[in-house]
Amino acid sequence: MQINRIGVAAGLLAGALALSACGSAGGGDTTTGAGAGSTTPSSSGSSSTTDCATGALKAEGSTAQQNAMAQWIKDYQSKCTGATITYNGTGSGAGVSNFIAKQDNFAGSDSALDPTKDEVAKATAACGSPALDLPMVTGPIAVAYKVNGVTDLTLTPDVITKIFLGKITTWNDPAIKAINSGATLPSTKITVFYRSDSSGTTQNFEKYLAANDPTDFTSTPDKDSSKAGFAGQGKTGSQGVQQAISSTEGAIGYVEWSFAVSGNLATAKVDNGGGAVDLTADTAGAAVAAATVASNGGSDLTLKLDYATKAAGAYPIILVTYEIVCSKYSDPAIGTLVKSFLTYTAGDGQAALQDLGYAPLPDSIATQVKTAVAAIS
Repeated sequence: MQINRIGVAAGLLAGALALSACGSAGGGDTTTGAGAGSTTPSSSGSSSTTDCATGALKAEGSTAQQNAMAQWIKDYQSKCTGATITYNGTGSGAGVSNFIAKQDNFAGSDSALDPTKDEVAKATAACGSPALDLPMVTGPIAVAYKVNGVTDLTLTPDVITKIFLGKITTWNDPAIKAINSGATLPSTKITVFYRSDSSGTTQNFEKYLAANDPTDFTSTPDKDSSKAGFAGQGKTGSQGVQQAISSTEGAIGYVEWSFAVSGNLATAKVDNGGGAVDLTADTAGAAVAAATVASNGGSDLTLKLDYATKAAGAYPIILVTYEIVCSKYSDPAIGTLVKSFLTYTAGDGQAALQDLGYAPLPDSIATQVKTAVAAIS
């Protein structure tokens, strides 16, 4: 389906992320601004119930949530003028590493902390309290493409896997034609693009491939795409993949829906066995609503997603991006500001997501997130 709406995300990104701050690292030992950490009701005149806090926060990580974070920062700071928040989209791997190194107050990640890599233990040590994975953004992963004359394309898991592994190399391959009988498919060479940096989007995309086509995809899903043996070319960041697809005839790649929207890219329908499903906020939300909490304990809200779902109307290639935070910060002022900002993002801020190419959290999950955020100190 060709997307011809919503061009606002890229503009929001530049404005909101340009805001600068000097915040404390990790557990947060310094703040800036008079009365740092104090909270007052928003004076913007809106119906929002945001309790504002003052001071500065520094965060980084997932590019999947970058456009959402830009909007949230812009909106929160317009209500809470005593707060300064910066978020840099450096990738999930860098976000987690720098949070553990106490360089950031919170991290954005497309994957929860991995206990098998000691990330949970290291983050908890950095915080001096349990570290929490709080799902905040539903970021569907689009299979975006650019093929002249093709605006309606359906792909199945095994075909997607074979394309990315270089086993299907032209757009008129019989396997693609078999599931797109009404389309005129050219003999154009397929050019695959994938993330070359450490990326939670890559890991979630690979989890989808592994769950649905383990015969072809035999690697262990990982943030490092080099381990998967993808064909084609690696690009840095979501914007790098977006731009490569947009400028290359015959291209295909995986990218967060937000970037497919802002880049006006065509996206494929996906048929997991329950019928072709177009990517929309509703179909992505339907898949996330079926997720279960696979908690590591306490208020942690790591979600277990069913990538192999065959439910009608559920778009299966999804990720949930997390805010990784301390449950108790060594500087209470930092904890107060983190709590205030995330109260906004989990509450009123969810309403902005659909227009940016995301899906709001399902109510059942949002309620749990709000409870966990309320306990941050």
